Parts: sequence; structure tokens; C-alpha cells
Amino acid sequence: MLRVLLERLNWAKFAVFDVQFSLAARRAAKEYGNSRVGNVSVSRITFKRWLAGTQSPQGDAATVLAYMLGVEVDLLLQRVPSREVVPARLPHGSSLATARSMDALWSSSSLSPSEAAAGAGGLWYLDGMRIFDGTAVPAQMYEATSQDDVVSIAVEENPHLRAFVQPARRALLIASLGGSGGEGLYVLDSARARYQLDADPRGTLPIPKPYRLDDLTFGIMWAMLNLEDSLLADDHILDSERRELESHLAMPRSAVARSAMPELSRVGAAWLGSYFCTLHIERHLGEATEPPFFWTREQTGEESAAWLFFRHKHEHLTRAAARRADPSVRPGHAFCVPEKSVKDSEPYERILLFLNVALMEMHGMTVWICAEEEYSQIDEFVLASDDRVIVANWLRSDGIWRVGNTDQRSQVRTYTQAVDHARAHSVIDGPTSEYRLRALADYLSIDWPWLLRRCQELGAYGSSGMLRPRSRLLSMDQLDEVLRFVGEFDPK
Repeated sequence: MLRVLLERLNWAKFAVFDVQFSLAARRAAKEYGNSRVGNVSVSRITFKRWLAGTQSPQGDAATVLAYMLGVEVDLLLQRVPSREVVPARLPHGSSLATARSMDALWSSSSLSPSEAAAGAGGLWYLDGMRIFDGTAVPAQMYEATSQDDVVSIAVEENPHLRAFVQPARRALLIASLGGSGGEGLYVLDSARARYQLDADPRGTLPIPKPYRLDDLTFGIMWAMLNLEDSLLADDHILDSERRELESHLAMPRSAVARSAMPELSRVGAAWLGSYFCTLHIERHLGEATEPPFFWTREQTGEESAAWLFFRHKHEHLTRAAARRADPSVRPGHAFCVPEKSVKDSEPYERILLFLNVALMEMHGMTVWICAEEEYSQIDEFVLASDDRVIVANWLRSDGIWRVGNTDQRSQVRTYTQAVDHARAHSVIDGPTSEYRLRALADYLSIDWPWLLRRCQELGAYGSSGMLRPRSRLLSMDQLDEVLRFVGEFDPK
């Protein structure tokens, strides 16, 4: 164990060890009140014998060594299982510079793309904002070359690749073309890399070029990883709480304070609130076949992530479409997205918001977006065809959820006026989904031709190769469908 500890501390060279041992001797003498201990020294020959296991530390030298490492001498002399460490190659300077530029491009990113110590791997911190808790994922950079529609990591990297992707934990491979004079970084899930290496152990590791890191792919990765890690951490609690929801659903009004479930992460509380509100809406809509009007509070990409990734949201959209008696009659869905919210959001968040709206349009809804700030605090609600209002708040709510129902004319009129205002003053008003989404891209300052091209590219390959979901509560199927839906529009 002595050799292993010294190597981990980078003290395995005698010159370094000698300095650290002398410092430890003086500190031990002061702490133990024994001046003799402060004068202890070790020769180079003795040091080598200790490492070889042919001589044991004795007396004051043993006292100082135990003090220095915080481990009893008897344990230091025991043999420890050896672990083969395959060091990674140091990335090219231009590749490291590109990786550092990611942090300047996205404020929620902090990327260390190469291992600080052999076998440790790099790390990518992804900060949350208002909902996400923040997470970190192991990440390792490799040099690659461009070949047709893929970038390929060379066979020579396979020993380290195998060591890096073998653990079952989530990890990301980052391929760079910097060493070969190219540009860009490309990302691949370690689970996908593990599958490919097993299928072709002697070949190069290809990464599709649509997996290039940019505002689209970073936004997807940032949202998915934040949601998933928090939900996996809360999995047992959420499963237990979900079983207890029936008593709340039986009541016409219900509210649960955040303090009632302090053990939940912010994402876990958001998921539970969203899930309960979905159940509440569906129960009180009943078998209504006339299309209702929806109003939800999403203003940012972080808030939009629920629709893009929560499985129960996707199932809700599918069931709502199936209930419509006349598929040609489109229900309305209103948002309030003030200009300030747009200006305060980075491009990758605005893209997630765009995809959220595109998801609604793909499911046969007509979306209206008003920009007046005073409408941003209106309840999330559903206006049913029989003049009932179903209130279902979870987003930007004081509690985990707050739901209710009303058919009182004065209250219904307030919600009806909000819908009428959004419809009459929509900043994306137009006759078709393509027209409305093009107007939305303009409102969000997103390059329309670029976005369509990237959605088409990523949709063709599927995002799950880049990032495979692990939580049963999440799905990327609808994301891939909406990418293909957007990719079919005219870029001109």
C-alpha cells in the first residue's frame, strides 16, 4: 500500500518524499511534544527498501510515516490489489483551446476534457439555472480524423477507450479534429461507444458528424443530463410518492407545498408536479371530444425541457390527439414569452423553447405566443369546450403543484380573455405550422436555414446515439420526431 499511496500523491520520487517526510517530522514533533521525532530522516537506500517491502519502518521513522500518510505502518506494508491504468494521450493544443472556448460560449458549461491523473478521466460540469440542479459527467477528449459523414478515433486509442467506457456509469467521448487541422468537437455516449467497440474491436470508432457540438446538441445534452441525473437520484422517492397520488386526485382542488417533500431535488419536484397536473387535467377533461385551449408557462429552454423529455408529457399529447372527434380541428395552445425572457436566454435555451413549440404544432395544435409581461404569471390552465377551466400549476409555482376547477362565469371570463388576447396578439400568427415556426425563429433570433439543416441532420441519425436515456421517466423519441418534423420545412 505504501507505494500506491505515494504514487497517488506524486511523492514516489525520493527527492519529493524526502521534503514531505521532513515537513511531517517537524509537524509530528510539535503535535506529540517530542523533539526527537523532528530530527528523523530517511536515506535513499532505506526509502527504496521500504518501497520494495524488504525492510519495515521502525521506531520514530515509523511514527513519522504513519503521521505523514494517516495510515498505520502495519497497513502500509500490506499488499494491495493492482489496477492496470491506461493513460490517455494528451490532446492537441488546438483541441484543448476549442474545448476551453465551449465555456465562453455557454455559461452553464465548465469542461475539463482530459484526465488530471492517469485513469481518472476528464469532467464536464453542467450548471442548472432555475429548475435544474446541476450535474457533472465524466468526459474524455480524443483526437480524430474526418472521413465522409463521420469522424473516426484511431485504433491506437482503443486501449484507453475500452478502459474509459467499461464502467456502467454515464460518460461522454469528445472527438476533436484539431490535431488533423480540422475544426469542431463531436460527442458520443459511452454506452454507444462500448457497443461499437465490442462489435468491431480492431476498427476505428466512428462518430456521426451530426453529433457535432453546437447550440442544438449542447442544449439537448445539457437538458437531458440534468434531468436524468436528478431523476435517477430521486427514483425511489418518486416511485413511492407516485403511489400516493390517488387521494389528491379525488379532490377538486389540491396543493402541496415544496416543504412537504424536502428530500426531492428541484427536478424531482418538477417532475412530480408535472405528472400530477397531467393526471388532474386528463381526469377532469373526461371523454370530451371537442378540442380545448391550453395555456402553459414555458418561457425558457430549461422550462421547456419537460415537454421534450418527460415520457408522461408525450403520452398526454398522444391521448389528447386520440380523443379529438375531428382531427382537422386544431386545439389552441398559448404561451407568454416576453422579449426580456428572450434576451436573457442563451441561444441553446431559445432552441429548446423553439422545439417545445414545434412539438405542439407537430401534434396538431395551433400555437399562439403573446409577449406582454403581465400575462406571464397567469395560471397554467385548460379551457374546456363546456366553459369549464381546469387549473394545473407546477411551473414557477410556490409549491410542487396547485390544481383546481371552476365553472364560475367571472373566473372563466378571466381565462377566456387571456386566450383571446394571445390569439389576437400572437407574435407568430400565421396560417400554417411552418409559417408560425418561421416567425418564432425570427422572434427568438435563431438562424432559420441553419436550424432546419441541423434538425434534418440530427433527426436522420437520431439523438439517442449521441445520448442514450437511462431513466424510465424520460424519452428522446418525441425529440427525434420533432427534429425530423422541423427538418422538412423549406429553409428559403
